[in-house]
Amino acid sequence: MEGMDVRLSGYGAASTAPSHFNRMMADFAHSFRDGIDINLGVGYVNEKTIPVELFRTALEAVSADTTTYRQAFNYGGAAGSPNLTRALRDFIARRQSPLPESYRIVIGPCGATSILDALTDLLPAGIVVTADPNYYIYSDTLERKGFRILAIPEDAEGPCLASLQRKLESLGGEASAISFFYFVTVNNPSCTILSNARRRALLEVAAALSKKQNRRVPVFYDLAYELLLHDPAGVPFRSVLPEDELGIAYEIGTLSKVLAPALRIGYLAGPRGDLMTAMVQKTADTGFSAPLFVQDMAAYLLDHHIEGQLAAVNAGYREKALAVGAAIQEELGPHLEEVRGGSAGFYFYLTFRQTRTEPGSPFFERLSHPADAARAKVIYIPGQYCVHAQGDLAEKGLRQLRLSYGFEETDRIVDAVRLMRAAL
Repeated sequence: MEGMDVRLSGYGAASTAPSHFNRMMADFAHSFRDGIDINLGVGYVNEKTIPVELFRTALEAVSADTTTYRQAFNYGGAAGSPNLTRALRDFIARRQSPLPESYRIVIGPCGATSILDALTDLLPAGIVVTADPNYYIYSDTLERKGFRILAIPEDAEGPCLASLQRKLESLGGEASAISFFYFVTVNNPSCTILSNARRRALLEVAAALSKKQNRRVPVFYDLAYELLLHDPAGVPFRSVLPEDELGIAYEIGTLSKVLAPALRIGYLAGPRGDLMTAMVQKTADTGFSAPLFVQDMAAYLLDHHIEGQLAAVNAGYREKALAVGAAIQEELGPHLEEVRGGSAGFYFYLTFRQTRTEPGSPFFERLSHPADAARAKVIYIPGQYCVHAQGDLAEKGLRQLRLSYGFEETDRIVDAVRLMRAAL
């Protein structure tokens, strides 16, 4: 049997080659020097935003009230905690408008990512229409599972409608292979905010395609960073769910960015029907939804403390965004073609005029392997990883990078920006 190995599925074989994100996370875990190196790449939330004391309060409340939080430390149902789904409905109604009664909420087994992964099992492998730059972690997953990406370049409001229409028309008969549309409303990596008008227009495109093909083509809006709209001039987000006449719109939400990633709370809101029923069964197959006591803690926090927590988190990120944005302009401004972000989420997306940023480029090597071993190395996400390799932005991506102002403190990020200037 020497030289022989286990026979793998197509997905298994594709997974033997670690993704860019997987390699980056492994490198961060094993070679990052705390207090020396500077992480602008791995998108961790800032530790100061995690309300540890509130978690203690929530755990005590859940443990003490066995009537409201029934059997909180036992197995829960695959659809999620009734307390949490109710609390999410109430929270959504307070922030925007009530979720239609014909829509339901289900909780994923391990954060929003588990919901995204479930879609790859529940929907037929085909073409996924998404933005460019795109959420590279999910795009990598989709392609390993046999999907194809139709990447639509962004403008200031989100995926460009003219480009979308042109690319859909160029598909011809292949448009029947479109499996679903997927858009992050505060885009990761670019932090471009999907405007309310563009959000509605994208739904109309999906609705027109659905009618033309006599089938429901779903469109998923990933709200991962919507709760981090920290720019006071920002226009409040407006959900399209109440306007969805065909029942094709779904929203994917998370509490990771405003409470804690370790809660692993992700949810899917959408019209009742086969997809939502299948999502619950998929969650049951995975091992039920997130731990029940964690869901009930999240419900308690949504009911009693979320407004104060949101205000504190957004104030912190706003302060950092302003300081880092100013440093970027002062230190890197002459070298930059475009800067996006700084109004929501915790990323800036930089496009240089001439400097290449991919691994192996002088800029990347200077920052990741400084000549002086005692000097800080700077980790960022190269734009090469963020744009689709066969898309319109493949060349431009070689001059781009994503910079996170989430994890590190402001002074460390400013130091990193200065090191970037030195590298330039």
